[in-house]
Amino acid sequence: MREFTSPPSALPPPVGGLADAVFRNAREDPRCVALGRKDDTGRWRDVTAAEFRDEVLALAKGLLARGVRFGDRVAVMSRTRYEWTLFDFALWTIGAQVVPVYPTSSAEQCFWMLYDAEVSAAVVEHEDHAMTIATVIGRLPRLEQLWQLDAGAVGELYEAGAHLDDEVVHRHRRAVTPETVATVIYTSGTTGRPKGCVLSHGNFMFEADTVIGRWESVFHSRKGDEAATLLFLPLAHVFGRMVEVAAVRGRVRFGHQPQLDAAALLPDLAAFRPTFVLAVPYIFEKVFNAARRKAEREGRASAFEKAVDVAVQYAEAVEAKAWGTGPGPSAGLRVQHQLFDKLVYAKVRAALGGRLRNAMSGGSAMDRRLGLFFAGAGVRIYEGYGLTESTAAATANPPERTRYGTVGHPVPGVTVHIADDGEIWLRGGNVFQGYLNNPKATGQTLQDGWLATGDLGALDEDGYLTITGRKKEILVTSGGKSVSPGVLEERVRDHPLVSQCVVVGNDRPYIAALVTLDQEAVDHWLAMRNKPRMAAADLVRDPDLETEVRRAVVAANTLVSQAESIRTFRILAQPFTEEHGLLTPSLKLKRKAIEKAYEAEVDALYRV
Repeated sequence: MREFTSPPSALPPPVGGLADAVFRNAREDPRCVALGRKDDTGRWRDVTAAEFRDEVLALAKGLLARGVRFGDRVAVMSRTRYEWTLFDFALWTIGAQVVPVYPTSSAEQCFWMLYDAEVSAAVVEHEDHAMTIATVIGRLPRLEQLWQLDAGAVGELYEAGAHLDDEVVHRHRRAVTPETVATVIYTSGTTGRPKGCVLSHGNFMFEADTVIGRWESVFHSRKGDEAATLLFLPLAHVFGRMVEVAAVRGRVRFGHQPQLDAAALLPDLAAFRPTFVLAVPYIFEKVFNAARRKAEREGRASAFEKAVDVAVQYAEAVEAKAWGTGPGPSAGLRVQHQLFDKLVYAKVRAALGGRLRNAMSGGSAMDRRLGLFFAGAGVRIYEGYGLTESTAAATANPPERTRYGTVGHPVPGVTVHIADDGEIWLRGGNVFQGYLNNPKATGQTLQDGWLATGDLGALDEDGYLTITGRKKEILVTSGGKSVSPGVLEERVRDHPLVSQCVVVGNDRPYIAALVTLDQEAVDHWLAMRNKPRMAAADLVRDPDLETEVRRAVVAANTLVSQAESIRTFRILAQPFTEEHGLLTPSLKLKRKAIEKAYEAEVDALYRV
C-alpha cells in the first residue's frame, strides 16, 4: 500500500486559541482538579481549574505590564515544571509566541535560537541559565528582559500586573485564532543548525482533540477512577507540549517531574499514581531492566523469564483475536497468566504507581517484544510516530486493534503517503506552517501541502506504518550496498548491558559498530558473576563482557542479509552524552559528531 487516510473525526473545527480551554474549564467546573503541584515538603497539592485560571490571568497581566505584546516571541529555558505550563498558557492568552529552549543548551545554541527568533524576553529556571544567556546577551539586541523562576519571577510579574483590568487580557485572548502562531520549536539538530518550526494554535488543537477523541478510553478512565498523567518529558520537545495541551483540553489532572532518570521518576510515579503516561521507550526499558535485575538478585531469574514469556504469549494471543486470526488465550495460558500476575506483573504495575493501565510511546522505536510484555503485564502501550513538524503524533496504534512492532495507522484526518523512494509524506491539520526565516528549507520540506519527513517507512495492507530508517542516515558501503542502520542499532540496544549502538560503514568495505554500556546494568552483571569492579578501560576488554555484546550483534545480524550485517564492533569506555555533543537534547544520536569524535576507533575497525 502506498497511501492511507484515516477519516477525520466528527469534532467541530477548532476556534479561538489554546488558552480558551483554561477559562472554559474554570467557568464550567471551577472546583475540578486541573493539576497536581509539589509543595515544599514534596507532597502533591491539588490545583483547581479556577485556581489555575486565576494564576494564568495574573501572569498574563504581568507580562502585558512588562511590555510583552501580541505576536512577541518569549523564550522559556527550564526543566519540566509547573511554572513552564503557567507561562505557556499565560503567553498564549495574550497572543505571544513561546520559544522553548532545552535547559542543557550551550550558550551558542541559546544565541542562535534567541537571535533567529528575535526574542524580546526570556524566562530561565535558575542562575546558571541566566549566566548562559548573559554570555551572549550583547549579541541579542532585541532581548530586553530576562526573568528567573528561582528568583521569584512569577510573583514579580503578578505584582507588576495587579493594577490592570482583566478585560485588557481578554481583549488579547479574543484576538487569538487557530491560525495564530503558538510556538517556534527549534529542531534538535542532528545535522546542521537547528531550524525553527512554526506551529499554530490550530495545529495543537487539531492534534490534541484528535488524540483525545480517538483514544478516549486512555484519557478518560473507568468511572470512579480519576484520570491523571505525570508529565516528565522535556517541555522543550513537541511531545511534552502536546501532553500539557491535551491534559488541559481533556480535563485530565496532570503534574510535572523535572528529571527523566528512573531513580527520580519512579518515586513520583508511585506518589502521583497516573492512569496513563506519554513517554519514550527508554522509560519502559528502564522499568523492565530494573525488574529483571531485582529478580536476579533475589534468585528468581528463571521465574521472571518465564513470566516474561507468558506475558508475551498472552498479549500475542489477545492481538491475534483482535485481528480475527486466533481464538485468544487458551485456558492453560490464562491460568499461568493469573499466577504470574500476582507474582510479577502486579509488582511491575506497582513500580509505575499502581493505577497505570495505558501509555503512549513515541520518539524512537520500541521493541515489539517489550511492548507485548507490558501489554501482558497489564499496561498497554500504544506506539506512535511523529515529529516536531507534525505537532507530535501523525500515526498511532488504536486501542481496539493494536499491531505491536508498528507505529499504527494515521490519526483521524491525517494521510500517510509512501513516496517512490520510500520516504514518508504526511498531510493533515497537524502539519506545521514552515520554518522561521528559512523559505528554502520550508520549500524542500513542504511540497503542495505534503510534509516530506525524511524518514523511510512502509504501509501494510491495513494502513499500519512501519519505520524502516531515515533517508539521511542510509549508509552506502564501498561495494554499493545501501544499509539502514536503525534496525541493527535497535536490536543491539535490546541487550540489557548495551546503552547505545552506532553503526558505521559509509564508503567502507563492510558494516561495523561502536557500542556503549549501561553502567547500572554492568555493575549488576559484575556483582551477579562475583567479578570485581574494574576501570572502564579494563572493562571493555573483558572477554566475558565482549561475549555478551557479541550475542547482541549476532541477534541483530539475523534481521538483515550477510552484506548488511555487522562484521566487527568496538566497545567504548565512555557513554555518548549531550554534554560532549554526541546526543541531541531528545537523546538522538549525532552520527557525524560521534564518527568524528571516535575517528581513530572507527579506522581501527577496518584495519586488516
